[in-house]
Parts: sequence; C-alpha cells; structure tokens
Amino acid sequence: MDPTDLSIKISTTGAVPDHAKRRAESKIGQVVGQVREPVLFAEVRLIQGSGDEERPAIAEATLDLNGAPVRAHVAAIDIDAAIDLLEDRLKRRLTRNEDRRHHEGKERHRPNGNANGVAPEWRHGDLPTQRPEWFDRPLDEREVVRHKTFGLEPMTIDESAFDLDLLAHDFYLFTELGTGVDALISYDHGGFVLQLPEGIDPGACATAAVPFELAPPAPTLTLPQARERLEDGGEQWVFFVDSDSGRGHVLYHRYDGHYGLITPAD
Repeated sequence: MDPTDLSIKISTTGAVPDHAKRRAESKIGQVVGQVREPVLFAEVRLIQGSGDEERPAIAEATLDLNGAPVRAHVAAIDIDAAIDLLEDRLKRRLTRNEDRRHHEGKERHRPNGNANGVAPEWRHGDLPTQRPEWFDRPLDEREVVRHKTFGLEPMTIDESAFDLDLLAHDFYLFTELGTGVDALISYDHGGFVLQLPEGIDPGACATAAVPFELAPPAPTLTLPQARERLEDGGEQWVFFVDSDSGRGHVLYHRYDGHYGLITPAD
C-alpha cells in the first residue's frame, strides 16, 4: 500500500529526540509501503529509559493488518539502534504473516498435515530477544491490570506457535483445536512449551509439526491463589483454570511491576 495513505501514530516516553521520531516514522512507513494487505492502523512507541538499564531504549510497533494485529517489540543500547531493530523485526513478522495467509491457509484444519498427508515442515524465525528490564515494584504497591484477549478461535499448536512468534510475546493463550480446551504456549530456552489443564490427554491434541515440550498441567485456582503462587513461585507467569468460569487465565508480571491478567473474550 502507499505509505502516504496512512498516518503513523508516534508516541514517546522519556527523552526521545525529535529526529528519532521522524526516523521511526520514515522507516516504519517504508515497511508499511511494502505490505500487500490493507494496513488500517499503525502505531510506534519509543521509550528512552533512565540509562541505568543495560538496554534503556525500547521501540514497539503495532499494525492492524486488515483486522489482524502484528506487533514487534525490541530493546537496544540507544534509540536509533532500537529503531533499526524494530524495522528488521517488523519486516520478518510481516513476511511470515504473508506467507501464512497466502500459502498455508488451505492446510489449516487438515489433521494429518497437507493434502498428501504429510505433516508440514516447521520453520521458526527469530525468537523474542532484546527484552526490556523489569521494574521491581514493592509487593504492596502491585495491582492487577485486566486484559481480555481476542476471541479464542480454536487453532492448532502450529498456529499458536506462529502467532506467539508473530506477536513477539513470551506466551500465548489459545483454544487448542483437538481438545477444545484453553491452553498456553510459551518459550523456554529457545524452544516451545505447551501447557494444558489438569486431566487433559495431550494425545488428543491436533497433530503438530512444531517440536514442543509439555509443562506440568495447569491447576484450577482462584485469582488470589494464582497471585499468591506467582508471588511465591518466582515465575514470570501462572497459567491456571479459573475456579469460577472454568476458563484458562494467565496472571503475569508486567514490565512496570504490576500484574497483568489475561482472560478469554466472551
């Protein structure tokens, strides 16, 4: 599409110079101009930390690609380097998104892979690196910030792994196609990890090409119990089945020191 048809929203936090804002707008505008799908919205956020962090400059981008979100998130030693990393990562995610939408859609719900019954080859791109540092907020100051996901349309493990990589998240809540239950896929040491609720047979999951390991089953908890587990366990997040709704929820540490709660959309 023509990048001049879209106004890219630039927001900043901290001492971000004007030239960096112009540079980010230009670079992301060029990326948008190479996209075949309609880009309905584009936003770039530039954050300049205090300098005490190892990588104090953070750059984030969010595109609405004809109704589907594509995000990239990087951190670097300075804001110009962060913008360059952001441009490169966003290009990679858009390329994989286009490949999936135009070449893999026909294979989506085939239980045994492609039309010839062969499981598709898994090709994994860049893992989420260059993450910003955590703010260690005192326990008594932490609040739970609720977020609802997009509608959890049932998907395969392969599709959830693709979306996890595409969105640059550490974990991804989804409804697994074969079992129909809420599940969580995440990264651990460069590989994928799948977590299912207690009592669910992993063998009932739809066939997957991506290699993954199984995490211990997700327990059934109340929100206060999940918070206690998160605070005491030293983990970055807790995936649990909510005792009231019976749906999968994720309570996690936000970078600002508060807790985020992800719940399925109704």
